[in-house]
Amino acid sequence: MPFTPPAVDDVVASLAERFGDMHQSVFRGQTRVEVRAVDARDALRLLKQLGFDLLIDVTCVDYLDYKGAKHRYGLVYLLANTATNQRLTVRVFVDDPDPVVPSVVPLWEGANWLEREVWDLFGIRFEGHPDLRRLVMPEEFTAHPLRKDYPLQGRGERHNFPVITRDHS
Repeated sequence: MPFTPPAVDDVVASLAERFGDMHQSVFRGQTRVEVRAVDARDALRLLKQLGFDLLIDVTCVDYLDYKGAKHRYGLVYLLANTATNQRLTVRVFVDDPDPVVPSVVPLWEGANWLEREVWDLFGIRFEGHPDLRRLVMPEEFTAHPLRKDYPLQGRGERHNFPVITRDHS
């Protein structure tokens, strides 16, 4: 008998059964769930076992000064089940002074560069990441430019980096 993947509601029920009550919402037919940071890797592992085999993206939102926000950063994991075309958004909230979540590179190798990008631009540390270093900004850059408290004009960093010239002969 062929395997029939569970419906998204059943998947969310499995998450709630294992990790306790969690906030769930649906917008335009897309389901979102919130998972605690300490449960993130285990919850994502369970979702992979339940058929969500594709990690589409990992990104972050900085909720600094956002009306009604209870947490500073919201990590967003976009997952898909390639057999059924089901989609699921998993949100994980972390706060300063040490925003940390477990790396999901052991689950999806493609998370490697996605987590590096979030680390580089937002400063969220992924515990257990095999090579957490800058991806977009130079290694000497000390800030995380997509944080809302980073000044729009920068802090003068761009004037401190060497100018790269190209020989066009």
